Amino acid sequence: MASTRKRTSHISGLRSCIKSGLLRCVSQRRSGAGLWVHSRQSPEASDNCDGNWVNVTVHCGAQGADVWATGPIIHLPEVRTWADERMYQTLSSEASLDCMEPELSIELRAEELGQISMRVSITPNHLTQQHTFQFEGDQSYLADLVDDCRKTLRQYPIKNGSE
Repeated sequence: MASTRKRTSHISGLRSCIKSGLLRCVSQRRSGAGLWVHSRQSPEASDNCDGNWVNVTVHCGAQGADVWATGPIIHLPEVRTWADERMYQTLSSEASLDCMEPELSIELRAEELGQISMRVSITPNHLTQQHTFQFEGDQSYLADLVDDCRKTLRQYPIKNGSE
């Protein structure tokens, strides 16, 4: 009998999240950020606009604070743009996950001595709340982040998009 269990894609990456501390799979007692892609919002849609929204769970936490956001807040072309940012090849500059929806924004910035700073803006309700977290980590784990983004795009190919 075939399993009907949904596959979840984890963008922040189990390998990089456990090793680096910059992006990690988190429980409510750890610091870091995690992003899980569960399904397409409209799997039957074939156009770029409606067919590429994905249902996600995003968590960001640090000492004394845990913020969760869920729903169709990421459009797959945003993931592709983030994975293709020049920062990952040059280890300089910046890379941002700039979501159209106001619930999430992630900015990575290359710092001196191989460090990366990450700024996460997350909210479950953009009308009444704002939450921003700052983290530091090592550039050596960026490859895992890019790999996890590309795995997500293979699992959820962009519809009517050029690749």
